[in-house]
Amino acid sequence: MRDNVRTNAVDRPGVYRMLSADGEIVYVGKSKRVRSRLLSYFRCEYPEDKGARILREAERIEWDYTPSEFAALLEELRLIKRYRPRFNVAMKRDARHFAFIKLTRGAAPKLLVVRGAGQDDAALYYGPFQGATRVNEAVRELNDALGLRDCALDRRMHFSDQRELFQIQPRTPGCIRYEVKKCLGPCVAGCSAGEYTDRVALARAFLDGTDDAPIHTLRREMEAASERLEFERAGSLRDKLQRLESLKEQFIRFRFAVETLSFVYSVPGHEGDDRVYVIPRARPRRVRSAADNPRAGAPAAHGRRGLRPDRAQGRADPDPRDR
Repeated sequence: MRDNVRTNAVDRPGVYRMLSADGEIVYVGKSKRVRSRLLSYFRCEYPEDKGARILREAERIEWDYTPSEFAALLEELRLIKRYRPRFNVAMKRDARHFAFIKLTRGAAPKLLVVRGAGQDDAALYYGPFQGATRVNEAVRELNDALGLRDCALDRRMHFSDQRELFQIQPRTPGCIRYEVKKCLGPCVAGCSAGEYTDRVALARAFLDGTDDAPIHTLRREMEAASERLEFERAGSLRDKLQRLESLKEQFIRFRFAVETLSFVYSVPGHEGDDRVYVIPRARPRRVRSAADNPRAGAPAAHGRRGLRPDRAQGRADPDPRDR
């Protein structure tokens, strides 16, 4: 491996991958001088050094060059998100420290709290949020307030306006949430498909920050319980209300942050291969050669013109969609 690096690698920006004998990518790295960075692995003084441990697991090294260190950083991040190498730690921490709210697809969508995007890339994600336990509690309150289901994804749905081929015995409630009026019961013909869709739309409106109906409903119930001197119930409703309001506040802060991070970024490249990146809402989306863009320093409205998606240089894999 060292001879291969000495013979074929050059000092320019790029990303590299350490692969094991069975083809597993055990480590992904980037450098503005690929050759020097790779040769440094072979100069580790102690067996417990991270570089030495990576080399013991690797059988070959692959690398690709990029126009700049910034492009290498984007590509490194994309590869780490895709392959989750076991020796990479820093750029996988978001999956442990942040949570997302996922709205599933299907006849009766449900809200889930997840750590990141899965294989179902067409689902809708909100986040990221801090404090998975608190987010779980807030989603539970939102489900209860709107009557959304929280049963298993593979549970068969049966709406009240759904025709049956054969007449069967009346259905019985599937869970206690339907019996206590916390769920519309889409699995036991407790509601029509349209009624459930309307509730899902309310949930999306709340998560989008355009409708606070669930918060208003809980506040009215809390005030009514207080007027009836049911202080224990009023206190419970107050806690539910605070969890939803905390979720809303996180959305407001995050939305403000991403909306202010939209710009065009000009990056000097290796041997004059300069690039211009369009970054709307804190996500690199498009890139083109600066030589083809005489207005490289212009505002984003002008810089977007004629830009193309860049799948080779730093186009991230589908991530949970920021809302």
